[in-house]
Formats: sequence, structure tokens, C-alpha cells
Amino acid sequence: MWRIPELLPVRRLENRITLHEGFTPLVRADRLGRELGFPGVYVKDEGQNPTTSFKARGMAVAVSRARELGATALSVPSAGNAAGALSAYAAKGGLEAHVFMPRDVPWSFVAECRALGADVELVDGLIGDCGLVAVEQASKRGWFDLSTLKEPYRVEGKKTMGYEIAEQLGWELPDVIVYPTGGGTGLIGMWKAFAEMSELGWIGDRRPRLVSVQSTGCAPIVRAFRDGAVSAEPWQGAKTIADGLRVPSAIGDFLMLRLLRESGGTAVAVSDEAMMAGANLLGRTEGIFAAPEGGAALAAFIKLREQGSIDDDERVVLFNTGSGHKYAHLWRQKDDTADNS
Repeated sequence: MWRIPELLPVRRLENRITLHEGFTPLVRADRLGRELGFPGVYVKDEGQNPTTSFKARGMAVAVSRARELGATALSVPSAGNAAGALSAYAAKGGLEAHVFMPRDVPWSFVAECRALGADVELVDGLIGDCGLVAVEQASKRGWFDLSTLKEPYRVEGKKTMGYEIAEQLGWELPDVIVYPTGGGTGLIGMWKAFAEMSELGWIGDRRPRLVSVQSTGCAPIVRAFRDGAVSAEPWQGAKTIADGLRVPSAIGDFLMLRLLRESGGTAVAVSDEAMMAGANLLGRTEGIFAAPEGGAALAAFIKLREQGSIDDDERVVLFNTGSGHKYAHLWRQKDDTADNS
């Protein structure tokens, strides 16, 4: 990821904190494509990042820049993966990490943060409630707040996904990118990357259609896109097995909606059952143990194909944003014993 230092905000080499994140595989999914009758499908497998999700990119840059600017203690509200990433990069950089997660987050996320030396506070409620507590504590204690889009550097790490897709496809962008969306910094970052590459002369003016994928149990962007709104109303009663998609209100909602429309893309909601079916299909055809968010991207692609929204000759990149290992409980069979939990 750091092969493009001139395009990232960390100024001095000694301030870069890295666990060798980025340049994840772009898998040409031949077996999956044959099963679906669609040869042009690829999977960008972000589960192979150091902290097993795309959050490693944003936190690598944000934590590096925060240390460069003199911060010594960092905090973040998180549905899980961002907390793990902050914990890892803060540990590597010798900084304090304070993370705030919903009390019902899968235990694997809590264990990861504690093993990496972070201070963990579990909050009753969803990520928005965690955000309120995190901001209050950061203000009171002088911590640097790394909340999504509350600082400018996490999106700079996420944009590297856009650079990599272009490079891995021979500097030709795909026709469609299908991306599971909670806070939305991945989509926003890639759209920024495409604009930068065009200005540099690395690519032309053509852009992929962007597809935001959410859960039917928490779909504020899908609803706002359908209604023609410029921002999204908070989703009430948010519930889904994909913790990364359980974001009732995203601070960057207006940015996501704008770029979806600019790209000629769309927003799609899929059920938890469809996510799991998608994750299992990715697993048995391509050997990718995908998080439910990755399964959601495949489920959305299948739905769009059924609707005739994607042509047979197009190239489509599906994002698996994280590994299924942290969601292993979702595959537990009813006849498993307590000893296997």
C-alpha cells in the first residue's frame, strides 16, 4: 500500500506504521463465474489484510499521520473491525488505543482488541451510541478521535483499493464495483482515487458504476437512494448478522448518495439469509472464507443480474471486506456442543 507514498499524507518515512497491509488479491473468480454463467466476475479479498479486513488500510494511514502530528492516545467507536485495526496499529506505533464497541458485538472482536493491548469499553446500543461516548471521552481526556470521516486520513488509506483495482486490471477500471456499505469510506475513498488517477493521466474519464450493498435490516442508504434524497434518515431498529453493515446513520451519507448517482450506480439491500448463502457460495467455489459482508456483495450481484442491471460482457469486482473467521459463530451447527463454542 505504501508503494505510492507521494499520494498518501504521511510525510516522513520513519512515521509510517505498517503491518504490510494492502495489495490484496484480485481473484478472477472462474469457478464462481461458471456456476453463475458470468465470466467477468472478480473478488477483491480484503480479508487478507493484517487485521483481516479492509479497515487495516485506513488505520495504517490515520494512526501513522496522528503520530506524526504528535498524538499519543487514540480512540474510535467501532462495530468491530475498525477497533481491531486501531488496536494493532497503535500497538505497533507505541500509542494508547481506546475503543468503544456495542455490547453485543461478537466476542472475537473484543478478544482481538484486548490481546493487542487496547482499552475496550462496551456500550449499550449501536455504533452511534458508541460514537457519542467516544467523543465525550476523547474530549475529556485529550485523545485523538479517529471516528469515520471525523478526520481526513482514514479515507486516504481506503482510496488505495481504487489504485490497486486499476493496477491489477491493467489500468482499465471495471464496469461495476459492488461494495458492502456501512460508514461508506471505502466507496468515497475509491471515487477519490479514480479522480486522482485521471488527473495524473493514468486512466481515462470512464468510471465504474458503484453499487452500495446493505442489509434489509439496516438500509438507510438504499432507502434514501430509492427516494431520491440527498441524505439518509437514521434507520430505526437496525438488526443484521453483519456487524459492519449495522450502521443506522452514516456521517458520509450525502457523499455516498452523490457518488452513487454520479457513477450511474445503485443501492441494494439483501437479507441475512442471502448474505450467508453468498458467503458459502464464495467459499465452496473460490476457497474464500468471506465475512457476511462479502456474502452480501455476491448476493447483491446475483440480484442485479436477475434484474438485468448487469450485462453479460461486463467486468464486475465484488468486495469481500473481511474474513469470516471473526464471524465463525454464524456457522455453528445446531448439534455442536458447548465445548466447540
